[in-house]
Amino acid sequence: MIDPKALETASACRHYSMCKIDYLGTGLCPAVESNFYVSYYPEGRMDIYRALAQKAIPVTEGLTDIVDTCTLCGICDKQCYFVTELRPSKVMEALKDFVDDYRRSGGEILKVQPDDLLRRLQSIVGAPYATNDPAHLVAYAGDPCPIAAPAMPRYVVLPRTREEMVEIVKLCRAHDLPYVLRGNSANTMGFALGPGLVIDTNRMRGIVIDRDRWCALVEPGVSAFELQREAKRHGFRVNVAEPAAMVCANQMCSGIFSLLGASYGTCASNLVNAEFIGPEGNVFDLNQPDAPNLFSFKKDVLPMPAVCTRVWVKLHPTTDDEEGVLVPFSTFEGALALAEDLNKRRIGFGVGILGTEYISSFMAPTKALARQIKEIFPEKLEVNYLVLVLGDRYAIDAVRKITANQVIDQGLFRTLMLGSPHLADERLSSILEDFQSDKPAYDILCRPEARSVIEAALDPSPGTLAGAVPEDLREFFEGLYQRPEMSDLVWLNMFRILSSRMGRDRAFVACIAFAPLDKKELIHAMLARFKEIADSHGVPNGFGFVMPLDLGKRALLEYDYYFDPANQAEIDNIRRAMTEFAGYVIETSAKVPGVAWIRHIVYQGFSRMEQFLYI
Repeated sequence: MIDPKALETASACRHYSMCKIDYLGTGLCPAVESNFYVSYYPEGRMDIYRALAQKAIPVTEGLTDIVDTCTLCGICDKQCYFVTELRPSKVMEALKDFVDDYRRSGGEILKVQPDDLLRRLQSIVGAPYATNDPAHLVAYAGDPCPIAAPAMPRYVVLPRTREEMVEIVKLCRAHDLPYVLRGNSANTMGFALGPGLVIDTNRMRGIVIDRDRWCALVEPGVSAFELQREAKRHGFRVNVAEPAAMVCANQMCSGIFSLLGASYGTCASNLVNAEFIGPEGNVFDLNQPDAPNLFSFKKDVLPMPAVCTRVWVKLHPTTDDEEGVLVPFSTFEGALALAEDLNKRRIGFGVGILGTEYISSFMAPTKALARQIKEIFPEKLEVNYLVLVLGDRYAIDAVRKITANQVIDQGLFRTLMLGSPHLADERLSSILEDFQSDKPAYDILCRPEARSVIEAALDPSPGTLAGAVPEDLREFFEGLYQRPEMSDLVWLNMFRILSSRMGRDRAFVACIAFAPLDKKELIHAMLARFKEIADSHGVPNGFGFVMPLDLGKRALLEYDYYFDPANQAEIDNIRRAMTEFAGYVIETSAKVPGVAWIRHIVYQGFSRMEQFLYI
């Protein structure tokens, strides 16, 4: 019997794969210590439960093993609630109950027989690491992408070495078997879906930090969080994307962009070298004179040129005086001018303009609280945009001078974050009204003399913040936020563990384009058009962020479209909106040098950014 509440939770899984990385220090689901298929992770188990409800898969030996290895430890609740506010443990319980009931009723447990091609795959990687069991396959059959249909693969294989990957590619070519690569499948564009073979890189997890060459050798099963953690342990920093994204896959698909790209760049600027397996099984790297030219760029939607098996990622130095500040603005014009100026002057290793959607989601532990804070920022504090700057003490001193010290520094940010439940109940805004000023309310917020009053009003502490979450999670949240890094702007932007909260209320598609930063009227027009398109199709939407690039000459724009993956009408609406968005960006890029659509970067992430930013 299917539990409706459990099914609702399972259907809401965002596929952000945060349950696949130990980003909170909770450890991972015990089942995945020796099992590598997605089906053993909470994300996969939720897909399985949804498939059982749809009668899409039978009860198989693989399914019973997946169920039996779940210990109901509750780690998934802590991990998933932190970013999406979901409680997967109820799904895990319901999945166990379903299979137990099936067993008690005498239901047949299907033993799936291998065919010849599966036996060949198993001979390459070992029998446990290649399967055609539907319980495993269904965990690779879909994601929340609104524009790609689910696709059940015939097989899934988990290679461990480059040599195994070469043999798999050759086998697929010999048998005309289509294949797709899957990292953590932490995307929402359907690129890891296919009807043939899914190659899961989860067992290829090598990282080597090469201090002498200032690079890290990374295999395709390494996530951004894991690489950043290892780099930090050695005193370095890397430019990576969302924490669960696999570094090699993210480099291939989008070139990697984050607010650190303001100084580190994107695409080929992130790496020293990379190794690939070509369609015929040939191995090559980017430094070979006769290698395919993956540094080039073509403004088109292209197929995957090769399988990336290793990347040598650049390591960047850090200093012991780094901190972050947020500069508040009422207008986008002011925020854009400052971001451009800072990037031109090479101030800060990370710079970006955030909207209230981003900052409220990052600060608040629940979506209800985030909605309240999102309203308070513009209505009570007169803040519509914040320029985030990460830098050493000299960079931060420069920002203070440029802005006349009108900044939310690290201390004030921690106060606002840990006191966010009281920020939402308007204690702070009522106190600020007592200050006499003809300047925006955020000017008062930033004054040093107001700090003690703000702290008294918000009572910031891990306990205060934890009071906003369900009672059974409060002790965990309080302990979590006693760790200084959980409210540290530099750490949070290096590891990006809060970025998945953007999809906490609804799934979203990031509409991304590059544009010339000196053409500010164009940027205004593009963002306005993105909103107009979404509104015309009834799609909820909001400003994401803007990052300056290449000394203030270019910018990356993100505008977000939201939808409910369980609502077909909303899926239809966002499909139409995305089609119109794409047409608009393609048309604009044909007219204006420097405008580029992120979809054209897909599978061209090793290109030189200069090729699509300037040519």
